[in-house]
Amino acid sequence: MINKALFVTSGQPALNPRLVKEADALINAGYDVTIIYSYWNDWGDDFTQELSAAKKWKIINTSGHPTKSPSLYLFSKLLYKLTKWCFINLSFCAEDAVSRSAWFLTREAKKHAADLYIGHNLGALPAVVKAAKKFKAKCGFDAEDFHRQEVSNDINSFNYKIAKFIEDKYFPGLNYITASSPQIADKYRQLYPHKHPVTILNVFPKSNIRPKEHNTNEPLKLFWFSQTIGPNRGLETVAKALKSFEPGIFELHLLGYITSLDKQSFIKNELSDYQQVIFHDPIPPDEVVEFAAQFDIGLATEKAIPLNRDICLTNKIFTYLNAGLAIIASNTTAQSSFMNANPEVGKVYEKENIQSLITILSNYHSDREVLNDACMAALKIGNKKLNWENESISFVKLVNDTLSKIE
Repeated sequence: MINKALFVTSGQPALNPRLVKEADALINAGYDVTIIYSYWNDWGDDFTQELSAAKKWKIINTSGHPTKSPSLYLFSKLLYKLTKWCFINLSFCAEDAVSRSAWFLTREAKKHAADLYIGHNLGALPAVVKAAKKFKAKCGFDAEDFHRQEVSNDINSFNYKIAKFIEDKYFPGLNYITASSPQIADKYRQLYPHKHPVTILNVFPKSNIRPKEHNTNEPLKLFWFSQTIGPNRGLETVAKALKSFEPGIFELHLLGYITSLDKQSFIKNELSDYQQVIFHDPIPPDEVVEFAAQFDIGLATEKAIPLNRDICLTNKIFTYLNAGLAIIASNTTAQSSFMNANPEVGKVYEKENIQSLITILSNYHSDREVLNDACMAALKIGNKKLNWENESISFVKLVNDTLSKIE
């Protein structure tokens, strides 16, 4: 008999590479896979439709769409506002106030019998626990972030209070928890001693990228990407460091969605007269590694506040490995730990310390052999050790063990 796995996310599959990799891994392991998701933005919706057409898993959209089902979408926004008010003022309706789609995700998940329900994003946590309980099945949750301090460290903030409430209520009902970094796993282990979170890194499949030589006559190309480009992502420090160099030495390439207002503000306030910055529109996640390979150095500019940013390992670092880029990372707790374990792939700078970053950039510019060595090391580690082919074995084993366990 084929086991059925139902993934639930409050976002879109194309914007969640971890979910896609997990779904593909279970398909390859012989599972029947369905994904219930919610609209987040237009370009994510377009990419999701393209992505799903090439996959063997099925997708179900819920909670409406601004143009395809506007009435339902409007209702979901009104319900979200109402339930947020109820939680803030009456400490009520937390499950429905955790995301715009939470109520709809739960309703839809409870329509589908499965052997395992897997939640991605906090808005999906109540849905998978409730659906698993209804069908007497198993459930798991992927903590890509440390959710209660994902937005703010203020314990009196709405985001902290609702995340803590949801985690405290529903984590005990999970059969497994995965985390995207050892530090996030440790935090949840401290909060829930009876749970044993398993670290599943944000790695990617092995690439066919070939190493390249870095021409001393060309500017070094720096690369940074995210779903969105905006303030407080560490890019301000990079911009200030670059302004200390003469034109033609570096190019800064930024990939992601950016509002026209943020773009104008960044150019005016941070870049000033430094014009060698190139903005790139979002592309499908499975194309990012190949796109990144045209650059020289990958920037991981995480900040330490809120706590989640200090202890997370984003997919940037692992994308840079597979693309064969040298890595320059800020010294957050998680990134410092990673770079200390893999020092040959790049350098760590003191976050928000402009001179620290300038020194590293200068060294890479003046010594292309050192840069070449770092790029070669990144490719080697990505293809031999830190890749999804290896990491997926741990994930599939965890799922199989969870389903085989008699409780």
